[in-house]
Parts: sequence; C-alpha cells; structure tokens
Amino acid sequence: MRHYNQYRMAILITGASGGLGGAVVEAFLRTGATVYGATLAWKNQPHSNPKFIPLEADLLQAAECDRVAKAASPVDALVHLVGGIAGGQSVAETSDATWNQMLDLNLRSAYSMFRAVLPEMIKSGRGRILTVGSRAVEQPFANYAAYTVSKAALVTLVKSVAVEVKDSGITANVALPSVIDTPANRVAMATGDPSKRVTPESIAGLLVWLASDAARDINGASIPIYGKMW
Repeated sequence: MRHYNQYRMAILITGASGGLGGAVVEAFLRTGATVYGATLAWKNQPHSNPKFIPLEADLLQAAECDRVAKAASPVDALVHLVGGIAGGQSVAETSDATWNQMLDLNLRSAYSMFRAVLPEMIKSGRGRILTVGSRAVEQPFANYAAYTVSKAALVTLVKSVAVEVKDSGITANVALPSVIDTPANRVAMATGDPSKRVTPESIAGLLVWLASDAARDINGASIPIYGKMW
C-alpha cells in the first residue's frame, strides 16, 4: 500500500454545506488536500480556495451518489456527513414517514455513497471511509427511536465495511458525537449550555486524523467525541 500524503489527497465530503460540513471542509483544505464538497444546492459561492470543487446532488438517490463519486474519482477518502434528526414521539406514535426519513438520511445515503466509492478504492489499494453517527447509539434517549436505530445501523454498516476491506489498504470508521455546537442546535436547544457541546472543529480534527496515514491501523472503530456532555 502506498503511504498517504495529505497534501496530495483528494477528499469527497458530503453534506458539505452544513454546520459540521463547513468546519470539515476547512480542516481538510488546511492540510493542502483537494476537497470535493457535495450538497443538495449551494446557495452562495461556497469557497474561494482553488482546491475546493463544489458539487450538487440529491444524495438520497443512488444514481446521484454514483454520479458524485465518478465526478470526484479517484478519491483517497470519503467523509460522509449527510444526516438528520427527527422524532419527538414514542415508538407507539412514530409515523412511517419519520421512520423512513431517518433510514433514508442516516443509513441509505451512506450505503449508496460507500458502494459508489469502494470499487475504485479497492482497485487502488487505499482509501478511507469516514462518517458520523451519534452518542445516542451508545446511550439512547426517549422518543427518538427512528433516529437512534438509523444511526445504530450506520455504525453496523461501517463495521461491516471494515471487515470486508481489512486486507485491502482501506479503513472504515465512524465518530460518535454528542450534541454538536452548531448555529442550528443553538436555536433548537436554546436552554442548553453550548460550552458543554462538542465543537464542529473538534470533530473535523478527528476526521482529518482518521484520514491520515497515522491512522492506518484504526479500522472498524466507533469513536466517542462527547465534549463535556457526560
């Protein structure tokens, strides 16, 4: 396997326009990597850095995942950040629409993106599959079963990929943050203490490290990153 040089790496980041995505894009650009940032629609000029290539796609559609992977190919790392949270009802009250929405956002999109990038990674003998789960996988909370189950399934998907690629020079890992201190979460959780939440920059730093050659022996890990929320 060839060793990684982060200054020459090509990174595909999905969900790149979100509160976490922006920090992850910036962190990888600082390493000198070429970054492909995919989102549903860029509202403004996303970045002036010439090493940033914006892509637009509906990543809930498998064909769109294939298109984005082809546009960015070959990539050294996929950082899949597409996801969302919905709920507020008990299992007895949860609708099919909420259940399916969570599976689509948090699991199906990841499955489709992993499947889209893995063949080229396997061919080249190198690659990183990275995504973000949730602390709820380890410590579920009431009335968000659809969200929690979809993130738990995501973790299992990552571990399944890790086993499949363990001898191919590829690794697959997932970060498990607590509440992320994004502007959207400050609005949604106005009564909480933002200083106890995990910062997007902290998660970005972890993902950059996991994409590096220094993390080549980390595979199939679900890594807690909780900030001060214990």
